[in-house]
Amino acid sequence: MRCPFCHSPDSRVIDSRETDEGATTRRRRSCPICGRRFTTVEEPVLAVVKRSGVSEPFDRNKVIAGVRRACQGRPVDEAQLAVLAAKVEDAVRATGSAEVPSNEVGLAILGPLRYLDEVAYLRFASVYRSFSSAADFEKEIAELKRLRPASAAGGPPGQGAPGDDAGPVPPS
Repeated sequence: MRCPFCHSPDSRVIDSRETDEGATTRRRRSCPICGRRFTTVEEPVLAVVKRSGVSEPFDRNKVIAGVRRACQGRPVDEAQLAVLAAKVEDAVRATGSAEVPSNEVGLAILGPLRYLDEVAYLRFASVYRSFSSAADFEKEIAELKRLRPASAAGGPPGQGAPGDDAGPVPPS
């Protein structure tokens, strides 16, 4: 790391600490030339590779914006969107790769969205998977019904049987 004071191309790490629940690393450094100390904050870069081949940094706000469109008119609030975006980022980072194809981000969105709101899930899936006919919707709805817990089979999507406040349970 280049010293910000004397611009020496080398520095020595004195102390390293994880901050922001491990999302960043704070390093205290010392310059062997001028002897001054300085701090750096390092954050791992996660890049999304689009279909065109262009790479750009992962942005939670883009995930939220895309899901917000699918949730338009649905009973989903901003806090739920923020939690979903965090889950998506965690899933994408868990791949361990510095660059992730955009289709993997879309797949990471579909899982939590299915349990957040089934209608929003169908909207998002229809665009993401390029549904071309009513049969595509029917197939996806049949899959949703198959995955829905038995207690929710008789009630509205996303709700359990009367008196059951547990709601749908995501797969483990």
